[in-house]
Amino acid sequence: MTITAAADGSALGNPGPAGWAWYIDDDHWAAGGWKHGTNNMGELKAVLELFRATNGVDDDLLVLCDSQYVINSVTSWMPGWKRRGWRKADGKPVLNVELLQELDEAIAGRRYRFEWVKGHVGHELNEAADERARAVATAFQRGAGPIPTGPGFGPVNGAPATVRAPAPEVPATAPSPSLFDLADGTAGGRSVTVELAADEWARLEQRARRAGMSPEDLLRDLAARG
Repeated sequence: MTITAAADGSALGNPGPAGWAWYIDDDHWAAGGWKHGTNNMGELKAVLELFRATNGVDDDLLVLCDSQYVINSVTSWMPGWKRRGWRKADGKPVLNVELLQELDEAIAGRRYRFEWVKGHVGHELNEAADERARAVATAFQRGAGPIPTGPGFGPVNGAPATVRAPAPEVPATAPSPSLFDLADGTAGGRSVTVELAADEWARLEQRARRAGMSPEDLLRDLAARG
């Protein structure tokens, strides 16, 4: 099965009030945004959140996108940026690097392809994503009214998607697991408790596998680096 989704961003003034959205159908979409952002930020965030939302499924993902910047970033430019320490060929820092790094993590191990679609020409899925991204940007611009966030991801076409085995969830009533201790060599060592949702744990496991570490060791390493 292939999940087909459109992803789009909108910034009023660019930069200005900004929104992002991904859209599969009226029952499966999500949106969000910021009080101040750029169109490219919205485009990247839409694709990032689409991959995050579908992280637990084992289906191919077809991303319809009207942003050549996003498509080229993921399919052409990113390997070179990473080799140069997230710098462009001219040595200047890559823009939107945090979103790009998060997207780099989110696409690891996924089966996907991008398809460019021309914006604002009546493409049904693209128009639906654009409408929702713009609605968020408009809500931030007006400073009033709820931000439309959407129902998120769930069963598609009346049936559940092919789901990978989920990470175990900690019951809400159970005490939070102690994942790592930060010992400082004294009797007053610090103990840190971390609560992770199932999708967060899945992303942590994915990142740990790429680093050749256990999730707990990865957390210790991240904590040690501050």
